[in-house]
Amino acid sequence: MLYLSSAASQEIQRLQRRHPSTSNICRIGVKAGGCAEFHYTLSFEQVCQPNDAVIQFIAGDLKLVVDVAHRPYLEGVTLDYAEDLMGGGFRFQNPNALKHCGCDHCFAIHAESGEAACQSPFFN
Repeated sequence: MLYLSSAASQEIQRLQRRHPSTSNICRIGVKAGGCAEFHYTLSFEQVCQPNDAVIQFIAGDLKLVVDVAHRPYLEGVTLDYAEDLMGGGFRFQNPNALKHCGCDHCFAIHAESGEAACQSPFFN
């Protein structure tokens, strides 16, 4: 299960309204690399892919898609959105991550993953 805060839901819907022709579907995923073992991805697309799982949220009739291969890495993740003096951004809270990078967009799920320096320009 993937959880979505009301702030994240509102921001995703705002972005979709802003770009209606290219943002019908919000995709959440992970990729290898970044500051740690993996980093989160968030994109907007027009069509679902064959391996996508669709997650529907009652609030705002919002639908997110996740590639089924990414689901184990995203199980229990809460997606939030917050604004601060540096601007706004999505925040991922992953209960399965054993390590988080300073940028809060990268994580590791294996204890043997070495410490990595954060690649974010704000934390170097």
